[in-house]
Amino acid sequence: MHSKTIIVSCGDAVTPERAATLFSSMDADVRALKVPPNQALDAMRGASFDMLLIDDSDGSCDLAEVEAALSRGGSTTALFVVMEGGRAASVRLPVQIPFDFACEYASDDEVKVRCRRLLWPGEMTSDADFVHVGSMTINLATYQVKVAGEPVDLTFMEYALLAFLVTHPGRIYSREVLLSQVWGFDYYGGTRTVDVHIRRLRAKLGPEMAQHIETVRGAGYLWES
Repeated sequence: MHSKTIIVSCGDAVTPERAATLFSSMDADVRALKVPPNQALDAMRGASFDMLLIDDSDGSCDLAEVEAALSRGGSTTALFVVMEGGRAASVRLPVQIPFDFACEYASDDEVKVRCRRLLWPGEMTSDADFVHVGSMTINLATYQVKVAGEPVDLTFMEYALLAFLVTHPGRIYSREVLLSQVWGFDYYGGTRTVDVHIRRLRAKLGPEMAQHIETVRGAGYLWES
């Protein structure tokens, strides 16, 4: 591993003290700033750093704006977000930069593993992290999907549904089972949610990949590899 520079926009979930603890065992220079993300980026303008960690546990951060700022000029600076748990279902996954997130109640160990994957991807990922179907590649370690080499702009739940179907091919799953397996048992929405996400996935993946998602009338959906 080689040394990395990490900027932390602190908040209630990730305090300067916790930031120091999280990265104490890593070869990293950590600069914890008690300011919002946009101010952190302004403070580091012109500086070189490898990852921005944002405490967005209050839900006030515009991730699209941060992604645009980080990716400007072709930068590959990684973004890690600690967010309020209820936002996970609707978060839009950045596609122009390396990205990962954890809910605010995630353990230090989980956050450390996810940050290591972003900071040292070549040393933390393996062939088992990638699933290839035709022209589509799914990176299970970073939640990123590409079709014909182009990143696909998915929400986290769209990604989670796709990853579940692709890694369980040839089997029919009812809407109720998909809700429990992908959304979790604490999700109270109706089964129509599954239909909506399937429709969006088909549109975003394009016709070649969309044909792999089969609707089985009266039963549910399956991924036909």
